[in-house]
Amino acid sequence: LNVPKNITLLPLPPYAPELNPIENVWAYLRANKLAISVFDTYDEIVERCCEGWNFFANDQKAVRSITSRQYAKAVIS
Repeated sequence: LNVPKNITLLPLPPYAPELNPIENVWAYLRANKLAISVFDTYDEIVERCCEGWNFFANDQKAVRSITSRQYAKAVIS
């Protein structure tokens, strides 16, 4: 594998969901938009998930705080 000089590979353990930012996104969505819900149809599930995702995606502060990782900060040289 030829890795460009401006890319740094970060080795992660084989199983570490706490290091995967998307796991925190799902936890956020469950806590804020998808908690304690009963759906009658598949379409209701899809609609609620889309609403939740759009709610999250349109909140830049939430996206940054939930998905940023201290160990993955940009290094400018």
